[in-house]
Parts: sequence; C-alpha cells; structure tokens
Amino acid sequence: MRQLWAPWRLAYIQQDHPEGCIFCAAAAGGDDRANLVVYRRRHAFVMLNLYPYNSGHVMVVPSRHVARPADLDDAELLEVMQTTTLSLRTLEHVFHPEGANVGMNLGRAAGAGIDEHLHVHVVPRWVGDTNFMPVLGDVKVIPEHLDATYDRLLGAFRDLAAAG
Repeated sequence: MRQLWAPWRLAYIQQDHPEGCIFCAAAAGGDDRANLVVYRRRHAFVMLNLYPYNSGHVMVVPSRHVARPADLDDAELLEVMQTTTLSLRTLEHVFHPEGANVGMNLGRAAGAGIDEHLHVHVVPRWVGDTNFMPVLGDVKVIPEHLDATYDRLLGAFRDLAAAG
C-alpha cells in the first residue's frame, strides 16, 4: 500500500478554530501568508482554498461580508469580477491548465461550506485530473504543498496586476 501525505492537514486539525467568519478575518489584514491571501484590492481579495479541489484552487472574496451577489454595490461587483478574471489569467500563467471551473455556491443547499460570506471559486482543470482515487479511496491527491502554491501565485498576481 502506498501512503499519501498531506502534512498541512494535521496542523489544521490540531489548531483552535477561530470564531466568526474566516473571510472577514482575512479581509481585516494581518498575516496574509497565514490567511492564505495572495492578492488584495480595495473591494476584493484572493486567497487559496485550504482544502483545494486541485492545485491552484483560489477563491475571490468581496471584502465586505455579504451572502449574495445582489448585496454588492456596483463597484464591489465589478471588482470581484475583474479579480476573478485576473485570477484566471494568473492560474493560466502559473499552472497552464486546460480549462477552469469558476462559480459560487449560494446557500448551504447549493454546497456552500461558508454560506454567509460570498466567494467565487476558481479551480484550474486538466484533462484526466479526475481519476479513481476520489471514487474508490475517498482521497484527492494534491501534488503541490500549499506553501509552494502560495509562493508561486503571490509573485504572479503582483506581476500580472502591474502589467494590466
């Protein structure tokens, strides 16, 4: 039997989980690396998903605590969409995916793990990235550590945003 390692998961399991909204805590600033925030704008930011579906799985999050797109004002909505587009460009530059899933789970019934704070999932995809592991073993293999993904995306977001 081969072993699968996910070393960051034990630290998460053993830590005390903060009360309140993780997105609001990340929006407030502080340690961006600890909060997995790779890019910030005035009304939105981008953070890695702690439990990614694939390497490079990011979330675009409005800075204001709202549950639905209709709750955003025009400037916030525009910036969330512009940041989603920048996220796609950045992931294409860094990971060279063959496609992407982009979407929101609105409400618990739609699959939202955090339904009170809107966020847009941006997931790079490759042909064949779905295999027998999730079906038979209830395991998803992520080939790159989150720290390495963070470092690669941090510089790429900065560079691509500056380039326009």
